[in-house]
Amino acid sequence: MKTAGLDGCKAGWLLVSFDDAGIYRVLRTDEEFRDALLTYDHIFIDMPIGLEEEQYTRTCDRLLREKLGSEYASSVFSPPIRSALHAPSYVEANMQSYEITEKKLSLQAWNITPKIRLLDRLLQQEEGLREKVFESHPELLFMILNGGQIYQKKKTKRGLRHRLDLITALEPVADDFFRDIKEEFRRNEVAEDDIVDAMVLALAAKETVTAQMLRMPEEPDVDETGLLKAIHYLKRFREPE
Repeated sequence: MKTAGLDGCKAGWLLVSFDDAGIYRVLRTDEEFRDALLTYDHIFIDMPIGLEEEQYTRTCDRLLREKLGSEYASSVFSPPIRSALHAPSYVEANMQSYEITEKKLSLQAWNITPKIRLLDRLLQQEEGLREKVFESHPELLFMILNGGQIYQKKKTKRGLRHRLDLITALEPVADDFFRDIKEEFRRNEVAEDDIVDAMVLALAAKETVTAQMLRMPEEPDVDETGLLKAIHYLKRFREPE
């Protein structure tokens, strides 16, 4: 089974796979992204999938904020409601969100809306993708990997290094990947935290082939298109050898 992790970056998407010798790629076009989704059998992606119609916050996002704690809750933001997904501008999306939910759409959510829209379109067009593309969240995975707690924020050098060390303990090639990606791509294309995020998603995707995959909430709802509104994760990672 081919597994991969996908995280959005300024250049497009960063894909990492720890299958066999492992690979990494930056997907710059919609076609490259679609081909990757079709190529891999089990993908963890840090991007909202199921969307609300009338509520501002999905249950899975609320539960995730509670799990991460107040200091890290800001890493979770509510995606646009479905009616605002195709708004032509932030102003119009904001108006639609406020009219229905009485809350404004955050700028962070709007900035990734094109990626949410692309993923949503492909999940509508290629229904087989729904069985192999799973929404997850890097900070939750790092929390599990670190025994149930988060060690500093990933924007700090120590926090970033700690996250990389956690991954490298299970996938030694991760250290080389981190260095090579930094050298190959500019910071305004792929940020350092994009790299560790894509790698922990890839690690979790690989782990859940043999380990039990869990969902938050345990019994999630689906949106009006049938997409699950859930964050996927695993109970624990294997022990380093």
